[in-house]
Amino acid sequence: MLAALSLPVAVLAAADSAATANTSGRERLSLDRGWLFHLGDIVSPEVKGHGASYGYGKAGFAWGPAGTTYDDGDWRALNLPHDWAVEGPFDAQENLAQGYRPRGVGWYRRYLRIEPAERGRQFELQFDAIATHATVWVNGILVHRNWSGYNGSNINITPYLRYGDEMNTIAVRADAVPMEGWWYEGAGIYRHAWLVKRAPLHIATDGLHATPRRSPQGRWTIPVAVTLKNGGKAGASAIVEVTLRDPSGVLVASRRSKIQVPVLAQAVAQLPLAIDKPLLWSLEHPQLYQVSAKVIQNGATIDETSLNTGLRDMRFDPARGAFLNGRHVKLQGVSIHQDHAGVGVAVPDAIWAYRLRRLKELGANAIRFTHGAPAAEILDMADRMGFLVMDENRNFNISPDYLPQLEWLVRRDRHHPSVVLWSLFNEEPMQSTEAGYQMTRTMAAAVKALDDTRPVTAAMNGGFFGPYSVAHALDVVGANYQVDAYDKFHQQFPNVPFTSSEDTSAFMTRGVYSTDQSTNVFASYDEDYASWGNSHRDAWEAIARRPYVAGGFVWTGFDYRGEPTPNQWPAVNSVFGIMDLNGFAKNAYYIHQVQWIKDQPLVHIAPHWNWAGREGQQIRVMVMSNADKVALLLNGQLLGEQQVDPYRMNYFQVDYAPGKLEALAYRDGKQVAHTSVETTGAAVRIELVPDRGELRGDGRDAMPITVRALDAQGRPVPLADAEIRFAVHGAGRSLGHGNGDPTSHEDEQGPTRRLFNGLAQLIVQSLDDSAGELVVEASAQGLAPARLVLPVRATAPIATQPASAAPYNTVNYWRISPHSDVRPDPNQALADFDMNTWEYGDPPMLHAAQSAQPGYRIFRASFTPRKKLADGSGMLHFLRLAGRAEVWLDGRLIGRKDDYAPAPLRVALPAGSGARQLNVLIEGQQGQRSGIEGVVRIEPALP
Repeated sequence: MLAALSLPVAVLAAADSAATANTSGRERLSLDRGWLFHLGDIVSPEVKGHGASYGYGKAGFAWGPAGTTYDDGDWRALNLPHDWAVEGPFDAQENLAQGYRPRGVGWYRRYLRIEPAERGRQFELQFDAIATHATVWVNGILVHRNWSGYNGSNINITPYLRYGDEMNTIAVRADAVPMEGWWYEGAGIYRHAWLVKRAPLHIATDGLHATPRRSPQGRWTIPVAVTLKNGGKAGASAIVEVTLRDPSGVLVASRRSKIQVPVLAQAVAQLPLAIDKPLLWSLEHPQLYQVSAKVIQNGATIDETSLNTGLRDMRFDPARGAFLNGRHVKLQGVSIHQDHAGVGVAVPDAIWAYRLRRLKELGANAIRFTHGAPAAEILDMADRMGFLVMDENRNFNISPDYLPQLEWLVRRDRHHPSVVLWSLFNEEPMQSTEAGYQMTRTMAAAVKALDDTRPVTAAMNGGFFGPYSVAHALDVVGANYQVDAYDKFHQQFPNVPFTSSEDTSAFMTRGVYSTDQSTNVFASYDEDYASWGNSHRDAWEAIARRPYVAGGFVWTGFDYRGEPTPNQWPAVNSVFGIMDLNGFAKNAYYIHQVQWIKDQPLVHIAPHWNWAGREGQQIRVMVMSNADKVALLLNGQLLGEQQVDPYRMNYFQVDYAPGKLEALAYRDGKQVAHTSVETTGAAVRIELVPDRGELRGDGRDAMPITVRALDAQGRPVPLADAEIRFAVHGAGRSLGHGNGDPTSHEDEQGPTRRLFNGLAQLIVQSLDDSAGELVVEASAQGLAPARLVLPVRATAPIATQPASAAPYNTVNYWRISPHSDVRPDPNQALADFDMNTWEYGDPPMLHAAQSAQPGYRIFRASFTPRKKLADGSGMLHFLRLAGRAEVWLDGRLIGRKDDYAPAPLRVALPAGSGARQLNVLIEGQQGQRSGIEGVVRIEPALP
């Protein structure tokens, strides 16, 4: 029978007091800073022996980098988000689908200090996404596994935490060897991480459900549901209050309800709100309401959260397409992956804002995030900017490991007015099988149980007409390509809404006007496309001329790494994009812009007008406009006029002569738009063009800078290809760069980048908590350099859990001998198979004397000092020892404490590597508690 191990009354009282005093208020703190990273797996040694096997199966005894005592002193320090794949080299032996980049396995570790005063609060560790499979440990305890690189993980870590002097260790193994896609997916913790602190009684993550509804009579309500969790020690009662503020911040509705929540359980408060004068969310006026929920106990707010939502009515008509708030709208959409030049999938929020702004300028009104959940911040942007979103699930699977991924997606995103379609999958081979149909039914039911206000779709690439087609389980049928099936499907199923979920798949290389597959480039005249696809012009015409097709989603809005179809090495990027990987426009951008933007006259010309050596030869000129008529002039001379073809565009054959080529656009006989291209001189200097005028100094704000070369007259040179060298200093740093060349193998985060057809892009980011100036210098052989000074504005810091330096070793996992009235041998052997004679413990470990005589106990632990302290420069620091003590290390006496009174003790640590065995013999005084009361650390010796 084991002897009882008691805690001091003062410790218990302090814990109870802390639980009472510090249970209010919610904090969501960034965990992006202060991580350590190791590239490559660290494999556990084979477990042998009874003792090792016994420990291996116990909570808290994780091996190696998953544990608390691992020496990560030589790991790389970094901040999140992080994608290690984009840092790697291109390798022809790697997978072309993933952009010929090695992925592999990586480890992350971070330390947390939690103050004793925070006992009683609930702590949740949140990872917004980790590529691809992730395992998470807290203090050596495996707390979570995740099987997708696209969904978030919300982990209650409250039970595992340590407080005060003993640091907490978070360890993450990211396994990017498994693939979920045939495109570049990156590797690592590539989205934000958070630590959420809440009261014991609190609103659950995604527990504020506020999806507006419009009744058949036109009345708007928000049937708010608030899910509360109780992590306390007893059942709890509270008042839940919800409020609604209109887009100008005016309070327009509120409601309260009492609720009882059993201990370690949850309950839901239902508080419907009526809206008398609704202000609708639309593409042109994306007006957002704020819903807030409070938990109130004894008159004090102990938890609070809020979200934005919008009032909008979206329906899909099987004959006439999509309607938003009763007005017909054609989905002018794009499909996009989530990587960007220079940064891989670790895309800063500000760069996402840039990408969505480029899509808005294009005229797109819809986005399909392919093929998995986007970051929550992106949907917030879509709400504010006015986009319609197809929100797509990654894995077509209803097993317990995967169906919760779909449910997580719906819970997280159902309040967003931008989300108008739930997509269950993309191009699944089982889409026409009985099993596929049954899986789709199950997934659709799971979605409807959480949100029945939006239709469910799937991106099918066939199987529309069979008896087991998953189309029978969908509200809106989505077709990837399959243009020849559009009319057939509508004829057979005239009452089923239909949309293109993916179309086009055309090939285009920015700035190139002659296809040469031997060099992996494609012309920009929109005549090269995949065998299953169409040109941009053909695909949109097929959609636009059919009223029953709700719209389309061009594959793709941006180029992306991997899937370099139809190319292979040395091509490493796709060429499907309307824009390149930087967001620079290809010709496809202007084709769609003139088709999609109706309220602004537009005209564009392609190609550039630098054709030295081709004087007198015909150049094919493409003019794109949304006007009625266009005219083309060369050096002031009219070459011809044409009525605008809104689907095919307009073409002219022009005998090349240097000078100025102009296009004029007319409506009702009046000139409404004008553009031109000119023959430039040789490049003479570099220009840096920032996307915005300043950066916020919060360490997150980032900005793309366009890099180009100008001639002596200040005109951009379209064929410039100089290698630019960058230097960034001051209050910011370079994150990376790109140029849109799908065959470039340049280091995306190195010091240089070559211009590709006149352009490159540098991405800079402010430093943490910075202010002042960020300076960018760009130089190239034969060109005048450029210098850009960007103001960095001091701003309120992002609420952050302070980064803690790697702690000194803490000695844990002690064994404690039975009481002895006589002095025992402090180095006595304990059989490897004996798990019961000596008890287990961690400080504070105090025992009362069990007889009138002084008593003895041995406290034994093993530790491996960090390398920097294993050379004789370290010491053992006992923060508090009660009783007389002898300190033995590897069988050798190295220190003593000669009095009984509790006190700290410091003992020099002899040099030695590998595992060390520490035995502490403590003699207690009659009537007094004795033992190791405080944490034991290995620290640098005092000077």
